Amino acid sequence: MNPLDELNAANLVRFHSALFEYLKHGGESPAAQSTELWWAIENNHHCNIALWDEEDQARRRDVPDSAIANSKRLIDGHNQRRNDAIEHIDELVLAVLPNAPETARLHSETVGALIDRLSILGLKIFHMDWQTRRSDADADHRAMSGERLARLLEQRADLAGCLDELLRGCLDGTLRFNIYRQFKMYNDPRFNPWLADSRS
Repeated sequence: MNPLDELNAANLVRFHSALFEYLKHGGESPAAQSTELWWAIENNHHCNIALWDEEDQARRRDVPDSAIANSKRLIDGHNQRRNDAIEHIDELVLAVLPNAPETARLHSETVGALIDRLSILGLKIFHMDWQTRRSDADADHRAMSGERLARLLEQRADLAGCLDELLRGCLDGTLRFNIYRQFKMYNDPRFNPWLADSRS
């Protein structure tokens, strides 16, 4: 079976939601007994969840500066793994796509980048939905959160349509995308002079 047969926005949104339930309640991973592509998608989602949690902690005011510095370093690591996961998704997708004809229009985003953006939107929706149900928040806060949740759901629906359009276009030969690599330089002492100086 072609791994792309099951890759569409509706399945992806369900998969991201199932991952939240898996992390909350345990049980079997949604990617269990699935393809390498879905394992890569799960890895990307885990990276975004870890980033979200660490970004929240990096804003704390009740801990010493050393704890914030440690959070910032963890954020760098999570973000590097997130970018690696996006590129891995793209490698797996391109490996099973037919060769694009020269007439195919180059798309500015990759499949992996769109999946990553949908993962982040899924996180925003998950947390905003919780805000609408907080018993310790006032009615105005819950109402504002409800309005924002509706906008996030609209945004996800629009982005989901973009993913499906890109996948259809790649399969029918009208669209194509390239992996350009992120080449993150700030974590690498060979490229970041401040890191290079700290080694001497």
